Amino acid sequence: MFSYGKGAFFVKERLQKLLSAAGICSRRAAEEYIAAGRVMVNSAVAHIGDSADLETDRVTVDGKELPRREKIIWLMLHKPRGYVTTLSDEKGRKTAAQLVEDCGMRVWPVGRLDLNSEGLLLFTNDGTGTDRLLHPSHEVEKEYHVTVIGDMERALPVLTGPLELDGRPLAPAQVQILQKSGRGGVLSVIIHEGRNRQVRRMCALAGLEVKALKRVREGAIALGQLPIGKWRVLTEGEVADLLK
Repeated sequence: MFSYGKGAFFVKERLQKLLSAAGICSRRAAEEYIAAGRVMVNSAVAHIGDSADLETDRVTVDGKELPRREKIIWLMLHKPRGYVTTLSDEKGRKTAAQLVEDCGMRVWPVGRLDLNSEGLLLFTNDGTGTDRLLHPSHEVEKEYHVTVIGDMERALPVLTGPLELDGRPLAPAQVQILQKSGRGGVLSVIIHEGRNRQVRRMCALAGLEVKALKRVREGAIALGQLPIGKWRVLTEGEVADLLK
């Protein structure tokens, strides 16, 4: 079970990598430092193959401590409608970032959800992971539940067929009808890209009016029962699945 509140994770890493990342020496030279007994972890002489967590362990080289680095945190927010996906807004509108301020660290949104959409929105302070996740080659699936008005049966071939936005072709989408009611119903729409208001614009091209849009999954990370406006920290396993 997950709690909604503060938390972050940090991963133990080989001492050679830590020394290299701190600018002390190369990884190869770090092995020589360790073998010579010049590296200590929590007052104990280190050995080749040892790992440490700079958040909880004290690592020294010739008595000089390696600087601690900021924890890496990934979290998911159930963004409500009416919030913009920015760190600040010149128009004074409510931002999704305000809802995760109590995570205790400076984080930023990964991707976007427009003002009138709700659902899963990722935040992190991991710059490398952000670049990887947003790169087109990563092709992370994003699933949306879309409440629409219009003829869904007629719209399906359009939504799943060749489509263009701004003169550029879209990658094929996976679309299925989840529920029919009255003049419309609910669609599941799965895409890999993240063009501006892509799902809404796709539906417009198919003759559908979007009444509500909710992102329920990104990669292997599902929104689940997370309450609207709440957030939780992703587990190490979830982050690994997301970035693999």
